[in-house]
Amino acid sequence: MNTIAVLIAEDDDAVRDALVILLRSEGIRARAFATGADLLANLPEVESACVITDVRMPDMDGAEVVRRLRGLKGEAWPIIVITGHADVSMAVQMMKSGVVDFIEKPFDPYRLLEAVRGCLGHLSKQEGERQSRQELADRIAQLSPREHQVFRALVEGRSNKEIATELAISPRTVEIFRAKVMSKMQANSLSALVRMGLASPAE
Repeated sequence: MNTIAVLIAEDDDAVRDALVILLRSEGIRARAFATGADLLANLPEVESACVITDVRMPDMDGAEVVRRLRGLKGEAWPIIVITGHADVSMAVQMMKSGVVDFIEKPFDPYRLLEAVRGCLGHLSKQEGERQSRQELADRIAQLSPREHQVFRALVEGRSNKEIATELAISPRTVEIFRAKVMSKMQANSLSALVRMGLASPAE
């Protein structure tokens, strides 16, 4: 997994530098751009990122940055808007389009860090869930066709005898397949195996 980063679009040199210094001082990876167009032209190859964008910028305003990022990344890249007092109404409209937070200038560093950490925490949780789903899918893919049949039957709550009758095999053979399924799925109990089955995509 690539480390989640914060990307900044801010045309004011002093504000841009202050944001980078603040975030990096907290151990947060940050990269800044002077315009929204520059940011969009240099998006890193990462699954998730948090974006901070000013509203009023030359060439492309924050609303357009938000619109384009939503088109490219959907909800995977949360966006925080920083704005001058005159831009509050626009920032509220951007919130309605999916921006997670807006912060007025001059911003409180602690308020900004709180918003960024909230975004990064959410992204980390999403990434953890994605990895868990992938690990589960990889385990299921290791099952042979017969093991997969036994796995699904166990998840549906069927007994060894019922599975044996359905698959036309002996109960002893079912026990052997069941043990192999438990091992490959790394399940230490039947309840754990059932939870995995319920969490896996429907087939």
